[in-house]
Amino acid sequence: MSTIYINYNGKIVAEHDLVISAENRAFRYGDGLFETMLWKDGDIRFLNFHVQRLQEGLGMLHMEDSHRFDTFFIKSKTEELIRKNNMLGQQVRVRLIVFREGGGLYSPDTNKTAFVLQIARIPDSLRDKKIGLIIDLYTEYRKPYSDLSKLKSNNALIYVLAGLHKRKHRFDEVLLLNQEGFLCEALSSNIFIYYEKVLYTPAISEGCVAGVMRRVVMDMAADEGVEVVEAQISPEIMKQADEIFCTNAVHGVQWVMGYKQKRYFNKISRILQEKLLTWGYDEDN
Repeated sequence: MSTIYINYNGKIVAEHDLVISAENRAFRYGDGLFETMLWKDGDIRFLNFHVQRLQEGLGMLHMEDSHRFDTFFIKSKTEELIRKNNMLGQQVRVRLIVFREGGGLYSPDTNKTAFVLQIARIPDSLRDKKIGLIIDLYTEYRKPYSDLSKLKSNNALIYVLAGLHKRKHRFDEVLLLNQEGFLCEALSSNIFIYYEKVLYTPAISEGCVAGVMRRVVMDMAADEGVEVVEAQISPEIMKQADEIFCTNAVHGVQWVMGYKQKRYFNKISRILQEKLLTWGYDEDN
């Protein structure tokens, strides 16, 4: 089996090499953020949006030198790693983890950043948008919300537990509730609900991650003349909705086929899937 390489803070090393210590703050405290991105056709889709979100989040966490994670830095480091792993010409999942360097207990010794960059081929099965998702509502624990909830944080216990539920019951995706019992997001996606000719999505204030694809889909829907409302949404709407779909940077738009006995259409999600094939390339370049 061929060796997979990663970039650990500027050094290309084998993925199986030990690169962190027990003092690593991402390991000990979840003290960092990450971006999951799609490399396609020789570029990272919507890279500007990823950079904006990452730099804003690092600023909120009082990390220094966040400016170095700009579009040139991320694209060039990703391309270097893709070449090293012989993945040119393929669709690739890119994961950039940025964490606070150095030691310390809860109070860190420094606010400087370090990073890990990983890539992985996207299996063909992940590219098939013709089959809708079967979903469930995860209710064991709820996601608390604050101004930090929108960040893609290394603190991910709620998602781990929801993932266990998803795997145990063999669902394609599960939806999370916030602390008040309203819809928040999916395990690895934002959610949209089409009901009575209006497209609804949980507001950022409801605790969902400020997804890049969420932002893109809202722009595309507006371009199609579809009204988009960010709202507080009761899970009861799932019994009445015409469509539900999930969005993230790697999968794009994934339509939901069913929840319990309820079945959904995929008219709007299909339009958005097709629109996404060409949307934003001028901005990307």
